[in-house]
Parts: sequence; structure tokens; C-alpha cells
Amino acid sequence: MQAMFEETVGRVLGYYVTPESLAAAERGEWPADLWDAITENGLAIAAAPEERGGVGGSWHDAFVLVRAAGRFVAPLPLAETILVNWLMGLAGADVAPGAATLAIGDGTLDGDRFTGTLDGVAWGRQAGHVLTAVGDGRTLVLLACADASVVPAFNTAREPRDTLVFTGARAAVVATLPAAMPTETLLLGGAMIRSAQIAGGLSHLLDTAIDYANQRVQFGRPIGKFQAIQHQLAVLAEQTALASAAAELAFASSERAPCVSGIAAAKTIASDAAGQGAAIAHAVLGAIGFTYEHSLHFTTRRLWSWRSEFGSQAFWAQRLGREMCAQGAGGYWPKLTSAMTPA
Repeated sequence: MQAMFEETVGRVLGYYVTPESLAAAERGEWPADLWDAITENGLAIAAAPEERGGVGGSWHDAFVLVRAAGRFVAPLPLAETILVNWLMGLAGADVAPGAATLAIGDGTLDGDRFTGTLDGVAWGRQAGHVLTAVGDGRTLVLLACADASVVPAFNTAREPRDTLVFTGARAAVVATLPAAMPTETLLLGGAMIRSAQIAGGLSHLLDTAIDYANQRVQFGRPIGKFQAIQHQLAVLAEQTALASAAAELAFASSERAPCVSGIAAAKTIASDAAGQGAAIAHAVLGAIGFTYEHSLHFTTRRLWSWRSEFGSQAFWAQRLGREMCAQGAGGYWPKLTSAMTPA
């Protein structure tokens, strides 16, 4: 099923996501045609159980969809909706209607009425629903974004990262995750999808830099023939492969529940690679890569934004270090070699 997902999402995003559509999204336009195509092909519900209205693919299968969302810098919450619907399925609830997003915030639930503030909500003003958690983190609350007061905000890539304020809003769904799930499932899930999106964005940077280096002629030959450029492209290729492998391992290890070690490693690696990759791509393309007219910035600005969302590189590196050190001398190596092995 993964190969089918990868072919389908590549065809859909490759057709609809263009520099023109990305510029329009930065002006606040919702890409309705793209979302309709995503819905028609079942991409947003790919990892949700069939009995809950989904396609029935595995979470590992969904990795290629989230990575593609990063590669094509899809200007809507495709990755977030896939994650929300997977979590809803794990909690025994039906898929969310339409585009959905998620947020970690401060809120309380009184019966089915939610009051609280959710910060940094991806596409909060445009998504139909937002998923958050209350109490011990295992109680999921799905809310209609239309019931909130919206304070608009953006990240560096001008993707909406709004604040939603709810006052006694009736929850569309209240569901409980299994007891075996971590209490910070939303944070872990968000870090996981951002690591896969970064891996996809890096793959686009690599292709763009290689194509430019083979076409740009300086001193009588393509700059890709110079050893210094070749070295930089090799480093970019290494970082791209490393980020993709780490992110896919996190997805594969989290089939039944988010794997803390795998996700911490993936987000640490991907965030570091994002900084290195963007720097190399801009160095290879030179001045033209810094212009708004060239499409490179649509990817690099997202990499700079995504690397800090749902926990920065330092946050997850410290988290991973503490977890490994807590094993002691006798448990460190077994933990390192087994904790991130797919079940």
C-alpha cells in the first residue's frame, strides 16, 4: 500500500502545488482544488481504520504521504489531518470531517464543553477542526475551529500558526486513547510528522541544488564539476538520507503507540539536517536562491520553521540523552539497540 500512496500523492501534489499556488497561499488563499483532490484520493484518511471511515493503511504506510507533503511543501494541513485521523482511530473514534489540525494548549473540559487557549495552531483559521488533549493527555477533544476566537499569526514561511481561544465550546468528539499510550502523544505525533516533512523538504533541496550545479557554468564548466561544490552536495545527500531514515524508523516503531526514543532521535536529526541543508542549498545557488522569484525559499523557510515546531533540536536531544542515561551502564546498550526496533 505504501507504493500506491507514494505514487498517488506525488501525482496530486506535483500537479496542484506550484510556485503560483504557494504564493497565493501566503496571501491567505485556501487551495480548494488541491484539498478536493486530496479528499477524492483518500489521502487525509489513509492511516485511519476502515471501520472508522478511513482507508485502513498502516502508520508506516503514511510516512510516504507526510514526507511528500514536505517535499512539495503542500500549503495546507495534510500531515496534520493524517495524524489527527490516525489518533482518532486509536481512540476508537471516527475520522474528522474535512481538514483538521492539532495543538497542545491549556484547557479544561466540563462535560463536553471546552474552555482554553491553543497557541501556534497550524492553519487554525482555515481548518475545520482542531484536536487537543486535556487531563492526563490521553483524553482527546475534537473542536470546531469556527467556535473559537482567532488571533492570526504566522511562522517564518508565512504558514498560519494561529491562536484559538475557546470559551465553553461544545466538543465535536471526546475520546480516550488506550492506557498504553504516552501522556504526551500529541507532542510526539507532531514531532514525528515534522521530522518526515523535513526529510521531504531536504530531498527537494538536494534535487534542486544538483540540477542547478549541473546547469550553472562558471569558468568554462558547470559548477558541479568543482570539488568544493561536489563536497557540499555530498554532505547534503548524507543529511537527506539520514533524516529520511530516522523519520521512517520513527513511523515504523510507532505503529501501535508513539515510540519516544525513535521520535526524539528523528526530530533531533531532522532539525539539525534542516539547518545544514538549507545553508548548503543557498550556498550552491548563490544570489538567485535568495530572490522571491526563485522557488527555493518556499522550502528553506519551511525547514527553518519546522525544525523548531513540536520541540526543537535541543529539546529532543536532551530528552533522548536523559532517557538513555537513565538506563545505567548495564542498560544503555540494550536500550539503544532495541528501543527503536519496529515491532
